[in-house]
Amino acid sequence: MASGFLRVEGEFVVGEDGRPVVLRGAAIGGWMNMENFITGYPGMESKHRAAMLKVLGKEKYEFFFDKFLEYFFGEEDAKFFASKGLNCIRVPFNHRHFEDDSNPRVLKEGGFKHLDRVIDICAKNGIYTILDMHTVPGGQNPDWHSDNPTNYAAFWDYKDHQDRTIWLWQQIAARYKDNPWVAGYNPINEPCDPEHWRLPAFYDRLEPAIRKVDPRHILWLDGNTFSMEWKFFENPLPNCVYALHDYTMYGFPKGSLFTGSQDEKNTLELQFLTKAEIMYRFKTPIWNGEFGPVYAQKGLDANVEKVNSARLNCLSAQLDIYDKYKCHWNIWLYKDIGFQGMVYADPESKYMKVCERWLAKKRRLQLDAWGRYPSQEVEEAVSPLVNYIDRADVCPESKNQYPPNWDTDRQITRLVNQIYMSNTLNEEFANLFKDMSFEELDECAKSFHFDNCMQREGLNRTLEEHAHPVCLGDRTPSALWRMGTL
Repeated sequence: MASGFLRVEGEFVVGEDGRPVVLRGAAIGGWMNMENFITGYPGMESKHRAAMLKVLGKEKYEFFFDKFLEYFFGEEDAKFFASKGLNCIRVPFNHRHFEDDSNPRVLKEGGFKHLDRVIDICAKNGIYTILDMHTVPGGQNPDWHSDNPTNYAAFWDYKDHQDRTIWLWQQIAARYKDNPWVAGYNPINEPCDPEHWRLPAFYDRLEPAIRKVDPRHILWLDGNTFSMEWKFFENPLPNCVYALHDYTMYGFPKGSLFTGSQDEKNTLELQFLTKAEIMYRFKTPIWNGEFGPVYAQKGLDANVEKVNSARLNCLSAQLDIYDKYKCHWNIWLYKDIGFQGMVYADPESKYMKVCERWLAKKRRLQLDAWGRYPSQEVEEAVSPLVNYIDRADVCPESKNQYPPNWDTDRQITRLVNQIYMSNTLNEEFANLFKDMSFEELDECAKSFHFDNCMQREGLNRTLEEHAHPVCLGDRTPSALWRMGTL
């Protein structure tokens, strides 16, 4: 471990003693920024919370979510995490914990209650935290994980959304500017600016504004288009690390099964190097802020052991690449209901039993984008519309819309299933908790306590094996890149 505040020095992250440190860990997604596949609700967090408030009433609503935040990450989680040799947790949060759209630029002090607690727990256990604003005013991308129910990333077209984000980061930076266990700030998760140039222009405004308040902490800056593109990035900003996200289709149900061939490994390395090009050009550290497969589940998937073995082998191949290039990383994710987490809620727990039938309906209607299961009834409904739209005499450019890697089917299912249908079903999900006593709500929330969760042992063993990268002497990441054999 390095000592004192971390900073960027050339291609390395170092402590105040000048010793390099490689940050490796996970993210506690689904906690202060709730995501539908992580905890089971439909649609977006703000709509989910509004429905729960309507059904439960204010007192029970506040009780349930406070307990959920308390149980989701505690002392036991931090000890377990540190026991795997991992030293960094990325902490995604929703800006709505700290500011309301209806009352902008008025700081909500209560939002810091659990964030302070988790930062302190992590520090006590020798774990750094990277603070990640996973949603910003207006929405930085059109997806559910930015709590955006509109499919329109308004953040880029309205300067006031951007100014509010800068203001809020100044408030957060003022609070943590003297905390050396905060490894820095990740200002925007997975931005999607269709014009590309507005993201680096925003970073050029944000960086000095934060430095006025907090001159020491590192900024961890995501690339455009879900952290994969770097158009119009011309000059590196001081004390900043640029961030890529490196998911692979080998880790998802629609991808082919990973066999471990050299061609497949070359594909993984080339994908990583393409996204990391800016880091080599700028000669800065490399941070992979998100990656990782989803896992097949008993009772839902065929050949569960074979599929999960292949996905863990793919993950190991990725981690070998990150070792080679001295990459800092935070896998997605730490805890959930069984898709990706290092630990996950027991299927026999109160919360999971309450949601069991609902989760089956979600899969049937393809309401979640992540780990989307095949559904004949959805495909029979959507495919004719997609085929019609894609006709040359209807919308010949439908396949060429932003984001560029999304076909028409993905665009339509996002609009219809994941936004419209999901948002009409929020109250149906909330009604699962209607008329519950405080004790029952507490038991549901406590399903996410570490003591009530199960561990994905193969994943945790794999992460532990790569927690401490092999020392590469004086060879820098850019030198290794130049030595690549692809």
